[in-house]
Amino acid sequence: MDPTFRKAALEYHELGRPGKISVTPTKHLTNQRDLALAYSPGVAAACEEIVDDPANAVRYTARGNLVGVITNGTAVLGLGNIGALASKPVMEGKAVLFKKFAGIDVFDIEVNETDPDKFVEVVAALEPTFGGINLEDIKAPECFEIERKLRSRMKIPVFHDDQHGTAITVAAAFINGLKVVGKEIGKVKLVTSGAGAAALTCLELMVSLGLKRENIWVTDIEGVVYEGRQVLMDPDKARFAQKTDARKLAEVIGGADVFLGLSAGGVLKADMIAAMADRPLILALANPTPEALPEEVFAVRSDAVMATGRSDYPNQVNNVLCFPYIFRGALDVGATTITKEMEIAAVHAIAGLAQEEMSDVVALAYGRTDISFGPEYLIPKPFDPRLIVRIAPAVAQAAMDGGVATRPIADMDAYTNQLQQFVYHSGAFMKPVFALAKQLVREGGKSRIVFTEGEDDRVLRAAQIVIDEKLARPILVGRPSVLAARIEKAGLRMRLGVDVDVTNPEFDQRFRQYWTAYWEIMNRRGITQDLAKVEMRRRLTLIGAMMIRLGEADGMICGTVGLFGNHLRYIDEVIGKREGAKVYAAMNFLVLPERTIAMVDTHVNEDPSAEEIANITIMAAEEMKRLNLEPKAALLSHSNFGSHNSASAVKQREALEILRREAPWLEVDGEMHGDIALDPEARQRLLPTSALSGSANLLVCPTIEAANIAYNLLKTAAGGNIAVGPVLLGANAPVHVLTPSATVRRIVNLAALAVLDANSQR
Repeated sequence: MDPTFRKAALEYHELGRPGKISVTPTKHLTNQRDLALAYSPGVAAACEEIVDDPANAVRYTARGNLVGVITNGTAVLGLGNIGALASKPVMEGKAVLFKKFAGIDVFDIEVNETDPDKFVEVVAALEPTFGGINLEDIKAPECFEIERKLRSRMKIPVFHDDQHGTAITVAAAFINGLKVVGKEIGKVKLVTSGAGAAALTCLELMVSLGLKRENIWVTDIEGVVYEGRQVLMDPDKARFAQKTDARKLAEVIGGADVFLGLSAGGVLKADMIAAMADRPLILALANPTPEALPEEVFAVRSDAVMATGRSDYPNQVNNVLCFPYIFRGALDVGATTITKEMEIAAVHAIAGLAQEEMSDVVALAYGRTDISFGPEYLIPKPFDPRLIVRIAPAVAQAAMDGGVATRPIADMDAYTNQLQQFVYHSGAFMKPVFALAKQLVREGGKSRIVFTEGEDDRVLRAAQIVIDEKLARPILVGRPSVLAARIEKAGLRMRLGVDVDVTNPEFDQRFRQYWTAYWEIMNRRGITQDLAKVEMRRRLTLIGAMMIRLGEADGMICGTVGLFGNHLRYIDEVIGKREGAKVYAAMNFLVLPERTIAMVDTHVNEDPSAEEIANITIMAAEEMKRLNLEPKAALLSHSNFGSHNSASAVKQREALEILRREAPWLEVDGEMHGDIALDPEARQRLLPTSALSGSANLLVCPTIEAANIAYNLLKTAAGGNIAVGPVLLGANAPVHVLTPSATVRRIVNLAALAVLDANSQR
């Protein structure tokens, strides 16, 4: 290990609180009543319910979302038999992956026992604690025996990840690799280097997928696995013994279509690679040094397709692609075991995802937007957020079909939508919006949303999601040739003129109508006919706004490039304010861990008057009602109910009086501190007569400076950068101006909101 990297790794594990995991309470424990509910005497009620029906443990405890990661440290990847204690950092790392990728809680347990039967006794006795067991880093052949015995004794999933996690991921790369090289699974010859737990389980799964056992040639440290061999043999390995006089890897590699390496670095030599069949698929998965490095393979065989276990080369085969999501699906249906059919379902889910376009999250993480299914992209990247919504439902369905689910899922579509919370943390907030938008599209409602920066990679990816989710009918403003090239580069599937409409800013037969209409609006505001023509071709937001004005689009999304105010200018010129709107304003929703709050005005009005603040508050509250959120508005200030008389405090008081006259339906109070707005108990102590009940969910700041600072601080420090918006208020059409930092998901969210607004009574 590089000394600098080693030092950084040790600091990572040591500094702050040592280790990588902790236990975090999921319930409040802030007063005597909480203590009574959590422990004595309230806890007795939960215990009694479990005595009456053991299935209630899932209702009243964390068991249904708790996995035990258990090892004896006898075969730690890259380190060997280092013992139980030294393996603890690895097990903590596994726990982090479960939590990060699938929201599953973990207790890591390092058992100081190498006798298989005693180890089985220890683990089996832990069944009441866990919803599933992930065995880790246990040497072969004991790992086979341990897993078989535990599966026979325990009524929860037991999964040895080194075997099955590796096998599932390898099998996905295998079937996709065959697809790329154009070979049939039933006809290929496969040669392995390595015959440990991982390799043998990979082979068994591949056989289940259609690989012929007679076409498999296994080698290990003693050479070829042949009939009659006595050294380093066991029943699991013997199933792959061939009747042959060959004794070395070099003697069986000739004509092989596939090489599977789970052994040691450098064992696949240049002459062996040269002897393989045309377009060989080489899965060299030894870590940290593969059996052959990609540059060594391609120096000999330019037609090869290659995968390794390393992140610094294309096609990393990594267990993290599957194990969190297999357990997610198994836990969610209360599976009593993990069957071969559940594993195969995971294989096909992983393989299928690689054949879709790359996620925007992955493109950002890896700094590439031009990767699509092929020789350099056989298998999804570990950080692809869609893995959970592909694998977990597939595994859950297979468990139900196989009769091992104790809590079958009645609505699989709803379950899949629920899993979106792990993909996009705005998912819970947006779920009803998406559902209504889809319904409106199905019923033929207004759904034509124009995306003015159509050539932007984020916009194209968002448009693909909008199409796939049937949220709207996208219209892209962009040059067709550029759009087509970028769609192909990103591996997207949309077809111009079929799935999306296109407005070409360089030439469109409607442009005479567009610039003429613009000139008629602006001819007494300094715009000549010639300037109207020029502006209409170079201002993409102006094109989109004119499409809405002329009835050719129902809503608009803009702002991924340029200043917010510049976009708003063209919206104001062409679309204007809706009836009753004195100003425009921007509202952002912050999805925080325990609440969702809306903040205004974060982007438009620098120092609004009391009348404008009241108008902004009413528009924001009306928008929240359209989203089925009951607004509770707090007018924020450095003053608490008259404690100061600064200009901003007085302005908020005046705004409150206007709101009480003009919006008596709105629950609102102010002026108040931010903590008083969010803490009803503190507000009750300070002003028992406050008109605001509960926690405020609409925060109205006195200036743009206060709103923008508060919004960005909360978003970054408490909200994990999860926000929906900016939602433009006051425009006479459903138009939203993004910011240049907008993500793909934020663009999709605002498109769905635009569809809702286009179909609402404004």
